[in-house]
Amino acid sequence: MADRLEESVFPSRTLGWKNPNNVRRGWRVIREAIGLGWVTPHVFRRTAATLLDDAKLTARQIADVLGHSRPSMTQDHYLGRGSVHPAAAAALDSAFRQASRMPL
Repeated sequence: MADRLEESVFPSRTLGWKNPNNVRRGWRVIREAIGLGWVTPHVFRRTAATLLDDAKLTARQIADVLGHSRPSMTQDHYLGRGSVHPAAAAALDSAFRQASRMPL
């Protein structure tokens, strides 16, 4: 990790790596103070994965960005959640319409 220090966006005061616990604590204080307690680093990861998926990157490419060794991990946990499936919506709509015509 020391050989990748130049990749650090926010290095410590001594130009080393920041302690992850300190970063998490500082981030929590800030987000709670501005009413965004729900915005965690994981939210950023999911948002990035969604944006990359919407941009039509492959699961392998997205997995590489997120640091996953297996694209299946990315697909299972980050992609496709909350997707709109028109065929499913049409089937449910049809079923509800038919049910609403039935006498009680």
